[in-house]
Amino acid sequence: MIAGPVVDTPSAQEFQREILGRIAADELAAIAIDLERKSRAMRELLLPDPARLDRAALRHVLRLIFATRRKADQILDEVGPDRFGAAVASLLDGSEEPAVRFDRFDSVLASHHDSGFDLPAELLHFTYPDQYWLWTRWIWDPRTETGALGLVTTDDVDLTDGSSRGAVYLTVGQAMAFVDETGKAAGFTAAAPGLFGTDVFLAAVYGIYMYTVLRMRMTREFNRLVPPLPDLIRRLLGVYHLEG
Repeated sequence: MIAGPVVDTPSAQEFQREILGRIAADELAAIAIDLERKSRAMRELLLPDPARLDRAALRHVLRLIFATRRKADQILDEVGPDRFGAAVASLLDGSEEPAVRFDRFDSVLASHHDSGFDLPAELLHFTYPDQYWLWTRWIWDPRTETGALGLVTTDDVDLTDGSSRGAVYLTVGQAMAFVDETGKAAGFTAAAPGLFGTDVFLAAVYGIYMYTVLRMRMTREFNRLVPPLPDLIRRLLGVYHLEG
């Protein structure tokens, strides 16, 4: 359980000023609307029973997610549509604790750890956006201890706390809830109500971080390799080429 001050509010507000210096508030709100569209597409595909879906529908689901978009066919070939659909159904079934379901899903995608890192949280969050939170590698990567969440939380918050990925998902969720609550009060997650506003803010924070780090390491190649901030945010959130 995270205790004590969690959100570094001055840093979050400074990021927000930098974000709004590069992208209009209306554009951030438009990205949040795209997240609503992605969530609606995910719900229409996955509910009420993901286990009944055929390969084409499951491929569509995987292509809604940035990290698995280009590997959808490979995942389905190696895991198998029936097994993958059953794993998604088990993940979304709320009869067990989220950490248990998260870890069980991970075991099915064990051979696809890199591309599958974001997958369970994306499925949970966009199917039940009021109940579950997003956890992607750009939000928090416990191996490198980097990500947008670490940039707006206090130094003494341990985002790696947990004995498994499922347990860390719960820790990340606690921190996300604090960022959301503080952001709504301070105005830096105002792009949308609910957690979609927090998603947009954190993707923009990571975009600013990427711009800062990469500009220090790259010369004129930078503008060719890194998309404009609105496009980068959309890519991170999987709505740049939204299907469905």
